[in-house]
Amino acid sequence: MNDSFLHKGQRQRLVEELRTKGIHHAPVLHAIGNVPRHLFFTDTILQSHAYDDKAFPIDAGQTISQPYTVAFQTQLLNIQAKDKVLEIGTGSGYQAAVLCTLGTRVYSIERQKQLYFKTKQLLRSLNFFVETFLGDGYKGLPQFAPFDKIIITAAAPYIPRPLLEQLAIGGILVVPIGEGAQQKMLKIVKISENEFEQSEHGTFSFVPMLGGIAE
Repeated sequence: MNDSFLHKGQRQRLVEELRTKGIHHAPVLHAIGNVPRHLFFTDTILQSHAYDDKAFPIDAGQTISQPYTVAFQTQLLNIQAKDKVLEIGTGSGYQAAVLCTLGTRVYSIERQKQLYFKTKQLLRSLNFFVETFLGDGYKGLPQFAPFDKIIITAAAPYIPRPLLEQLAIGGILVVPIGEGAQQKMLKIVKISENEFEQSEHGTFSFVPMLGGIAE
């Protein structure tokens, strides 16, 4: 798969753009600068726009998130090397690849069969070692809990209790909450088994988080 000098230059320009928009965490910027976003596009016609700071459509009515959104959520997670991270919504695989580049162990759930099989193969072909699962994100992966960090990449109508239970003490969950056109980005820190600290971090727009498994 082609990752040219042109692509690398475009990524560096994207990194500088994100820096001007408030992304300041050096490891996150480094990851954005090294993950070939154009290879995660299902429509080759759109690949020439891969380093625009915009979201674009992919298969199954989903989107590949705006780089700023990916960087912002990742920055909120305060990733540490070797963190065990649960991602709800594999989608294109781009967010998982960014997390992987940061030295984490990524477990990712996708409910759309079409996306699950395609993205699983793509991540493997690009040497991003992500544990991918076809399943219901609302249920998480209790068999692999606890997780140091949990990221939800779709608009959740509420915070699923199973995910809070699967978060390690001191762990962080980042989730866009809301059912309208825009959602509030929440950062939740688990203080104890029954204590959580919550903060809001602006508004964003995501596709809805749905349960079950789709064909």
